[in-house]
Amino acid sequence: MLRNRVLPIAVLVTAGALSLAACGTQNTALPTEHAPVEQVSEELSFLAGTAKANNAQPKTGDWATGSDGTANTADKNVAGKWVQLKASKAGNLDPVVVNGAGLTLYRFDKDTAKPPKSTCNGECAKTWPPVLVTPSSKVFLAGIRKSAVGTVKRDDGTLQLTVGGWPAYRFAKDTKPGDTLGQGVGGTWFGLAPNGQKAQSGQPEETTPPQKPASSAILFDGKNFSDDEPSQGLAGKGCRDVARPDVTSSVSASGSVKLWSEKGCKGKSLVIDGDVRDLAKLKFDDTVGSLFFG
Repeated sequence: MLRNRVLPIAVLVTAGALSLAACGTQNTALPTEHAPVEQVSEELSFLAGTAKANNAQPKTGDWATGSDGTANTADKNVAGKWVQLKASKAGNLDPVVVNGAGLTLYRFDKDTAKPPKSTCNGECAKTWPPVLVTPSSKVFLAGIRKSAVGTVKRDDGTLQLTVGGWPAYRFAKDTKPGDTLGQGVGGTWFGLAPNGQKAQSGQPEETTPPQKPASSAILFDGKNFSDDEPSQGLAGKGCRDVARPDVTSSVSASGSVKLWSEKGCKGKSLVIDGDVRDLAKLKFDDTVGSLFFG
């Protein structure tokens, strides 16, 4: 099987000096090496692709808002129905993990990944809301490896998602997609990369080992699994023709799959090992006519 560069497959506003101080303002950075996830909730339901592509219920999950129109005041039971983790670009960070509302997710240097431990509580958690789930939550993954995602129990007993072992947070002052106001705050808060490391400006893409064959895939017309453009899904075994050929720019799949340039699995081909954020980098943009599963 060919190997190609892909990203891993494999989410609420009161901020003042006191809050930031509670979150830590000294540079006590811990190593950023990728640690294996040690706590994983087997009851979470993982689905490839974005929430929109999977027809998630409106005004729930990452789309839930409260009295002030933001996620910061959303009902936790409604917001906890699902979480989206997507590798994307925000500000100068590329790639960085964003949630279903397009808001940047962060990691805290005073937390640990080995074992996963969240230390942002109380006032800190108001400024940096943790990405919470329940055992019955759905987690939509696009560009994040399922193996990189886990949970950690917080001091209040709630479950927080982790990526690469690092607990995930939002920044309450980020209000729209692309905001990265939390980047570098106190020298301890940084955008969360898809592997749990600190997101960098133009971070090099990683190579990953082959995965098991996928049985389904979502094809996005736009790169970075964009929900601003149409998407289409395919599932099954063997060769499957794409309903709208020659429009795909990114693919979210739960494993390896072979792309073909023509219907009937003919023409040029490309094997991908999971999600691909930008097929143009693999010279296969707007080229997919069929897929082979298995």
